[in-house]
Amino acid sequence: MLLYRICLVVFLSIVLPGCSETMKYPNSPNFNKQTARFQHPKGDLHDKSVLDLFKFFSSYFTRESDEKENAGFPVFLSSKNDLATFKENVMWVGHSTLLLNHSDLTIMTDPQFSDRASPFSFMGPKRVTPSPFEIADLPRIDIVVISHNHYDHLDEASIREIAKTQPSVEFLVPLGLKSLLEHWGAKNVTELDWWQHVQRKGVTIQPTPVQHWSKRTFFDRNKTLWSGWMMQWSDFAFYFAGDAGYSSDFKETVKKLGSPDLAAIPIGAYEPREFMKSAHINPEEAVKVFSDLGAKYAIGVHWGTFKLTLEPMNEPPIRLKNVLKAAGVDSKNFRTLKHGEMWPEVLPN
Repeated sequence: MLLYRICLVVFLSIVLPGCSETMKYPNSPNFNKQTARFQHPKGDLHDKSVLDLFKFFSSYFTRESDEKENAGFPVFLSSKNDLATFKENVMWVGHSTLLLNHSDLTIMTDPQFSDRASPFSFMGPKRVTPSPFEIADLPRIDIVVISHNHYDHLDEASIREIAKTQPSVEFLVPLGLKSLLEHWGAKNVTELDWWQHVQRKGVTIQPTPVQHWSKRTFFDRNKTLWSGWMMQWSDFAFYFAGDAGYSSDFKETVKKLGSPDLAAIPIGAYEPREFMKSAHINPEEAVKVFSDLGAKYAIGVHWGTFKLTLEPMNEPPIRLKNVLKAAGVDSKNFRTLKHGEMWPEVLPN
């Protein structure tokens, strides 16, 4: 029975759904015309064999569940009235979802409000910590940025609900994702290549290279691009790393665009290391990214919401704090927040 379950999950994770239209982008330097796929300059480092996947899922489903996986983490709940006054602030909603307001512009990253990070409502990684509010409680959102198409970052139900309740919102996405979001009901979608930029209400926003990959079905690996995002006002800059393995991309971003004041850096979903290293940074590498970026402040994200990998769910923030101490970095500058917690002090006065 266990073997059947593991095989089934491996099959579903590779083969099944999400719809992603095959498109070609011959003018993109990041699109390989021969393979008809996007590629990182270092190549596809996370191309795993069926045996690799089988070993990972075997370990995943035979693990002993930890306390936080069953109990979740503390949540700062917000009401519609609370969020109506969300100004000059940043909130970690959970996983890679953040809410940021600056200069009367509100931006949300990778909205994920569903109970599972999966194409299915009955299986796949289950939410262990509840969302601090419902989509219906959101203030006016001007822009949603999407890092890539994995289910824990691009959630169909969340996109559909936001597009329905806030039809004027603009979605900024990496190349290849526009048609999918339009299929889900989004009316205003702009797709961009790495280093392309748009200007909106005093902010310049552009996707930046990171070492990762994309996939929603068996047939669409790297058919859409993935990215980090830099958002720059005249007095403030915010960098959202999305999902990433450690690479020189962070230094290259700073070389081209300068350092951000605030960065959202993933710190979780990193074990087993030999399987995840190319796609997910760990706390040690997150501190390197913080240094590479030259950011004043950082929020640790991509942890504590879904059980995606094998490390205990409470390990990332503990390990991050220890690494920061060893590196002589003030943990007040690189923080992990509670779900729904705000950090207004990092925004300009």
